[in-house]
Amino acid sequence: MYNWQQTDWRHFRYDAEKYTSYLLEFIELVGESVGYQNSLSEAGQAETIVTLLVKEALKTSAIEGEMISRADVISSIRKNLGYPTPTLNIKDKRSEGIALLLVQCRATYQEDLSEKMLFQWHQWLMRGNYSVNVGVWRTHLEPMQVISGTVGKEKIHFEAPPSSKVPAEMELFIRWFNDSKPDGPKPILNPLIRAAIAHLYFETIHPFEDGNGRIGRIIAEKALAQNLKRPILMSLSTAIEANKRQYYQALQQAQRSNDLNLWITYFSQTIVAAQRNFIKTISFLLKKAAFFDSHRARLSTSQLKVLGRMLEEDGEFVGGMNAKKYGSIAQVSKATATRHLQDLVDKNILIVHGNARNTNYQVNL
Repeated sequence: MYNWQQTDWRHFRYDAEKYTSYLLEFIELVGESVGYQNSLSEAGQAETIVTLLVKEALKTSAIEGEMISRADVISSIRKNLGYPTPTLNIKDKRSEGIALLLVQCRATYQEDLSEKMLFQWHQWLMRGNYSVNVGVWRTHLEPMQVISGTVGKEKIHFEAPPSSKVPAEMELFIRWFNDSKPDGPKPILNPLIRAAIAHLYFETIHPFEDGNGRIGRIIAEKALAQNLKRPILMSLSTAIEANKRQYYQALQQAQRSNDLNLWITYFSQTIVAAQRNFIKTISFLLKKAAFFDSHRARLSTSQLKVLGRMLEEDGEFVGGMNAKKYGSIAQVSKATATRHLQDLVDKNILIVHGNARNTNYQVNL
């Protein structure tokens, strides 16, 4: 029997005192993150926000098994934030939609949740998707089920309330969400608890034909931002995607009971991990800025372009750089690419890995 089928549905039980230590750690990390952010130049702060939103867009899509265009996401986010960006033909409408959604949600975090807002979010998220009903609650008669496995060997992990119950359930959810904000009539003052319940509650109702996971994670981030009284400086989806299996296991277990202690513990740990990840990200961005300040004057335009691409993410450039990739990014011949790469090695800017056909290069930060 699922949580929504039980007599205590919506009467969520948990021991609030169990999460005080997580809250204290989270608040400390938030303060550290804000301090780092404020120490950056205006351009550095802008790059931080772009980096976070790009991560969130890519990772929240990856959790659902959907790969979207990184280049289109970057362009769309920069455009929607009002930052200078080349005029490009954005082909991936999904990237355009998730970028607009994340930017708008960040700008309106303090506003109450509403049916109209959720419908608008869904319309943005589903850009380019013509197989589902967009901007409306689901109405189909067949059960809304979370299933894995091949045809004929399907395993049902969860079944949501029937579509006929969705409007009433969502009316109650929206009221609960707005009432539970810090200055609401029934406040939940620990942001980790409120975000955890909000995500689980929404995912249980599963009100849309598609996109519930992505919107549910945005709702959790909105809850955090409202309690902090500022847009969050972290990517929740990046922390979730790092152990996607654990996320689904915790969610599946939580949807069997209205005792939420295990779920809130998992979600609190994930939020704290996400906040720690942000500090790693901003540390990388500081190193990246120092790197370009140090080397910019002795690099060609092509070399700067390739190095910029290699340092788009705060980890190693996947697969390493090679002459073929360099030529594709910089639009130069293989011979020129090879010469440029050797020049970067001679300047101790790139480090060589492998040999012969397997030779590749990583940035020496």
